[in-house]
Amino acid sequence: MPTAESTSPYPLEQLYNEHHGWLFGWLRRKLRCSHRAADLMQDTFVRILTSRDALLGMREPRAYLSTTARRLMIDQARRQQLENAYLAELALTVDALECHQSPERILVTLQALEQIAFLLEGLHANAQQAFVGYYLDELSQPQIAERLGISPRMVRKYLAQALVHCHQALDLGEG
Repeated sequence: MPTAESTSPYPLEQLYNEHHGWLFGWLRRKLRCSHRAADLMQDTFVRILTSRDALLGMREPRAYLSTTARRLMIDQARRQQLENAYLAELALTVDALECHQSPERILVTLQALEQIAFLLEGLHANAQQAFVGYYLDELSQPQIAERLGISPRMVRKYLAQALVHCHQALDLGEG
């Protein structure tokens, strides 16, 4: 079987020596970046080197080089689009996850709510609702009064009762 170098009018070494400067300049003008042009020039020659029949019967080396380089640019652009789409989707996922609490945080919150519910046991329902409205829902005393249909003064009384009750429950739990 004949080798590419013996049947080709352009062995790879000769092709590189005669055309790498031209290809680099052509790519630099197309890409407007000498670093990307150098990378793509190297990829072009690697692609030709890895293709078994690339050098067989080559009559127009510059046309062949520019076509190969163009195809590599298209491949790079497609990869870049895919990468950008992936990164955009990843950013959306991260944003969505930041809005959600971790399972550990949810567990701690649930445990705290259970402790509050336990501490409020035995209190009048309005005192419990006033406590929850003020300390957990962050409602003002007038808002709680309106919600419960009582006076703001009665809300203050219920809040004081709830705090005293919680303090006593905690003291009993420690002893």
